[in-house]
Amino acid sequence: MPTLTWIGKDKVVTHHKDVPYRVLSHQYGYDSANPEDRSETHSGNKIIHGDNLEALKSLLPEYEGRVNCIYIDPPYNTGQENWVYNDNVNDPKIQKWLGEVVGKEGEDLSRHDKWLCMMYPRLQLLRSLLKEDGAIFISIDDNELANLKLLCDEVFGPQNFVGQWHWYKSATPPNLSYKIKKNLEYVLCYEKHKTSVKYRGIQKVSGSDDPMTKPQNSFKELTFKAGTINCKFKDGIIPAGIYGTKKFPNELMNDLIVQDGKNKNEVTFKNRFIWVQDTLQSQIDNHTVFNLSKQLVLSYKKQNYDPEVPPNLIDDSVGVNTTEEAGKLIEKIFGKKVFDYPKDVSLIEYLLSFICDSDSIILDSFAGSGTTAHAVLNLNRKDNGCRSFILIELGDYAETITAERVRRVMSGFSDQAGLGGSFDYYELGERLFNDDGNLNEHVSEDQIREYIYFTETKQHLTRPKTEGVYLMDDWNDTSYYFYYQKEAATTLSFDTLRKIVDHKAEQYIIYADICTISDADLEKRHVIFKKIPRDITRF
Repeated sequence: MPTLTWIGKDKVVTHHKDVPYRVLSHQYGYDSANPEDRSETHSGNKIIHGDNLEALKSLLPEYEGRVNCIYIDPPYNTGQENWVYNDNVNDPKIQKWLGEVVGKEGEDLSRHDKWLCMMYPRLQLLRSLLKEDGAIFISIDDNELANLKLLCDEVFGPQNFVGQWHWYKSATPPNLSYKIKKNLEYVLCYEKHKTSVKYRGIQKVSGSDDPMTKPQNSFKELTFKAGTINCKFKDGIIPAGIYGTKKFPNELMNDLIVQDGKNKNEVTFKNRFIWVQDTLQSQIDNHTVFNLSKQLVLSYKKQNYDPEVPPNLIDDSVGVNTTEEAGKLIEKIFGKKVFDYPKDVSLIEYLLSFICDSDSIILDSFAGSGTTAHAVLNLNRKDNGCRSFILIELGDYAETITAERVRRVMSGFSDQAGLGGSFDYYELGERLFNDDGNLNEHVSEDQIREYIYFTETKQHLTRPKTEGVYLMDDWNDTSYYFYYQKEAATTLSFDTLRKIVDHKAEQYIIYADICTISDADLEKRHVIFKKIPRDITRF
């Protein structure tokens, strides 16, 4: 497999493990049903302001292996620095990070080296957050397309490459070159582990004149056995036409005789059925009874057309708009231009629809103007779903543009009715460990417990700290205890052991500052002692 090398690579390939763990600091909640209430909504929708490398690390205890779908629109590294969204790795914050991580060697980096140094650890953390059957979609243009493909091959594995979509982004791109007008951008897709899941593209619609959605069903006859059609019509009258659409009226091939609300005789219909006789017969064998409604719509209307596998060209034929439309929408939401070159909400809706179910978790760690949240809310409105979104944005506009857009979409803007919903807004908070390696006592005990429980079990701690105040939770026949007090040392002795342990388990793992029980006695009682902070795993 071809490998990608660049200056500084050796400094960043494991850097995601060295990123300090910081807790998330809740700033306010927003609920469109009660905008004045700023308390935490616990909706699962999160907007996080801060460096996405640290923010992704902070998400691990709750979300590692739980995110269904990731969409990111990282900087394209075009060299243009006059955008609201700074599309260049010469951003001072990135430069500071490179100086700290790569060191003096970073002074010789090209902009491509810098971009790769920036992307590599972030992709590593994004992969950790994906479910085993999850997928990531990455928007990119020509500047880093080739590098991104090799980079993702290394992080996700070339065998997990799904494909590359071409998005017709603009009908009238700016003429920045004498040689080519660039109408296309690209979307790369990788799965965490290759699955056999069929991606869902556009949904075919019966009777559509659109060549992309028009069903290609030839006329065929379907014969129903006696007693397989429910023919209970109003006042006992069988409507003329028997079948239900004006464009495709059904042709009844023989007389229909009704007795006791069912067809007494074998009856045959002719129309553009999606089923063949074998399919119909299998349903009859399963004792299916077909209802003729007021519109007298038969089995093929009952059966939805399977969505097409999405073609590798994304344009208006699949219902996706251009960047021009995206810009108009942003101006409509805010009443003025606040953001250059946003992604169109229809693009992200389309991509998410490939694999996301109604309860999926969707993450965007380069959130920009918040288009991904808008797409999630649109999808939820369409199918009454409960998908949740997590947005991370480094820019100073995370509150004034990213979160504000989500607020307006939820509550309504211009002539658009609100989609409803709620979210919680966070800043990156304190580091869990001080520079001396000790626990930061400014961090809440709940957040420390959540971190430790995750390092032990790879599970998210959901048990509230109520009775059994030192018990974190039970997992795989083991009880996990955190015997901790701020500004005081805790000692695990025979006396405190009796007070701490409140139920029987096959094994106990207990964190404390000091232990006065011998190893032999600990083993006899199936207790494993772990010293605070020495034995707390750093990930």
